[in-house]
Amino acid sequence: MLTFTALPASMQAIDVTASRQLQFVTVPLPDISNNEVMIKVAAAGVNRADLAQRAGYYPPPPGESEILGLEVAGTVVACGAAVSNEWLGAEVFGLVPGGGYAEYVKMPAAHLLRRPAAMSVEAAAGCAEVFLTAYQAMFVLGELSADQAVLLHAGASGVGTAAIQLAKTAGALVAVTAGSDDKTAACLELGADVAVNYKTADFAAVLKAEVPQGFQVIVDPVAGDYLPKNLQVLGLDGRIVVLAMLGGRTVPAFDLTQMFKKRGQLICSTLRNRTDDYKADLVSRFLAQFGSGLEAGAIKPVIARVLSWQEADAAHQLLASNQLVGKVVLKLG
Repeated sequence: MLTFTALPASMQAIDVTASRQLQFVTVPLPDISNNEVMIKVAAAGVNRADLAQRAGYYPPPPGESEILGLEVAGTVVACGAAVSNEWLGAEVFGLVPGGGYAEYVKMPAAHLLRRPAAMSVEAAAGCAEVFLTAYQAMFVLGELSADQAVLLHAGASGVGTAAIQLAKTAGALVAVTAGSDDKTAACLELGADVAVNYKTADFAAVLKAEVPQGFQVIVDPVAGDYLPKNLQVLGLDGRIVVLAMLGGRTVPAFDLTQMFKKRGQLICSTLRNRTDDYKADLVSRFLAQFGSGLEAGAIKPVIARVLSWQEADAAHQLLASNQLVGKVVLKLG
């Protein structure tokens, strides 16, 4: 193992107690394998998966760190034997299967993304999860292409704001739903063509009028009673990609006849438990299509709030409130 600087034997991390509270603990540094690097964490993104894991509903994949946190930004301070020492000292960001709420975290070198010079470390910490999730949903699973139409539920969320930018860059027509007029306005400002406040309008009725041909791709983190409404606005050969179940795990009456008529597909997907090879390929494909835009700042994460990691509980409350546009990030130090 090559190191950039002397490493301590232990580190501070945020742990979840038996009563589901957050507390600081001292734990050993993780051991890195030949294909991994050690990152000194400067900032960590906050995601709904963290809230679910804290509540006991979403454990990490077997063998992975039980510390919260799925994305980080920081500096590579050690490299495994099979990793080029050119990474030592590099400013990077990326996905981890767990362990992000800590001073140090390990990551496969193939999952690293270099932080653009113009991107702050806080913005980088809120970048990987939302852009890679949005990219996977729309372009890998949804097979979205230019001149097609995509519907994004929770358009003002971290994934939603990332997806708007990627879809518009790719030349798609973008419609979103969101829960307030301020949020729909923010989505339009980001480039969405149509934005519907689902609390004041029937989004299915509005979108059937606005996009009569229907949507080739629908990205849905809500599920529940959204699925029958999605079917109303799904286009021929369209794909509904479900990322979460914020609206509930059961579905009201769902007429499969309409799915057959539209030759529709219903796809449920997560990213955290994908294999390392899958994630490496996803990073490579994302960079090939959108890396130049990320480097130039043409696409970038929308950061709603940056808090110190001592305020992690407040960050969780902010995310759970559904009042924000974009991501919440924790800054270490």
